[in-house]
Formats: sequence, structure tokens, C-alpha cells
Amino acid sequence: MLEAIVIFLVNTIGRLGYVGITALMFLESSFFPFPSEVVLPPAGFLAAEGKMSLPVVIFCGVAGSLLGAIFNYYLALKLGRYFLIKYGKYFFISEKSLNKAENFFKKHGAVSTFVGRLLPGIRQYISLPAGIARMRLDLFSLYTSLGAGIWVVVLALLGYYIGNNRERLQETLHSISVALFFLCVTIIAIYVLWYRSKAKKLKDTR
Repeated sequence: MLEAIVIFLVNTIGRLGYVGITALMFLESSFFPFPSEVVLPPAGFLAAEGKMSLPVVIFCGVAGSLLGAIFNYYLALKLGRYFLIKYGKYFFISEKSLNKAENFFKKHGAVSTFVGRLLPGIRQYISLPAGIARMRLDLFSLYTSLGAGIWVVVLALLGYYIGNNRERLQETLHSISVALFFLCVTIIAIYVLWYRSKAKKLKDTR
């Protein structure tokens, strides 16, 4: 089954080219959590065979991720708060807790967006609190592109250097995912220390 999916994606990307990569990554980053792990490695493999350009593959992957994230951002911006206030009680979400979440994201939206783009299961949905909190679109786009860019480069290079060896690809991807998780933990720890130090300095100057 997996082999058939990979073959289908390689053929699809081969036919649609860079537009196909952008479209599939748009889906992966928006309302339809299509796994990027089965999109970019085949594209990287095609680049290794000389049928595509690796830099353009990476650019299209990042562009599709950003467009999908912006779609979710505006969806949350227009409908998110209204929906959660009206139906949040059924999910144990009160307006008070929503306000707290918004305030948290307004203070820490940049690092939350960047780190969230590196974590599986979160990267597709980190745009929603950003939209609800009305995070500045330029900052949201910047940190989304940075986080998505790291993931896209990793997947494209795996396909480029490992190719169709799915077992080795999965093993390497697992190791990289673990490394990225610990990288995120480190980034969060450094950010917390920096933020507390900044808050302490502000308090001492008053």
C-alpha cells in the first residue's frame, strides 16, 4: 500500500512538477493534514535524477507551507474567536481561558510559531491561535517560513541523498525528528530564561 502511494506521488509530482509540490504542501499545512513526509522526499529523489531542481523544490515546499498556514491564519482570524465563544463550552473552553490563550500568544507568538512548525501534529494547527490572537502577519509569515524551511530542507535532502530506500528513509527521518524535538526543547528553555531575565531587568528599573 505504502509503495503504491509513493509511486503515485512520484508520478503525480513528475506530471504536475513544481505546481504539484506547492499544492500538496498547501494541503499539508492547511485544513487537510496531508503528510509532507510523502511529498518532498520523492521530489528530492527526482531532483537527484536531474528531473527537477533541488533549490526550486525547496522553494515550492516552503511557499506551499506558507500559503497553507496563511489560509489557516485568516480562517481563524475571521471565524475562530466567534466559533470558540459560541461552541467552546462544549469543549470546556471558556471566554476567560480564550483571553488568556490570546494574551499568551501575543507575548510569545514568534517563538511559538517557529517551534510549532518543527513539531509533528502541531505544525498544521499552530496558525489557528496565531490568527485568533491577531499576530502580525509579517512576523507570522517570517517565523512560519523559517520553521517550515528547516523541515522542507530536511525532507528534500533526505529524498535527494537516500532516494527510494524507504526503510533507511524512515530510520533517518525518525532520528532527525527526535533531534528536532530536543532542539525545540532547547530553544524553549533558552527563550524562557531570556524572557525571565528581561522581565527581571524591567522590574528592577521601576
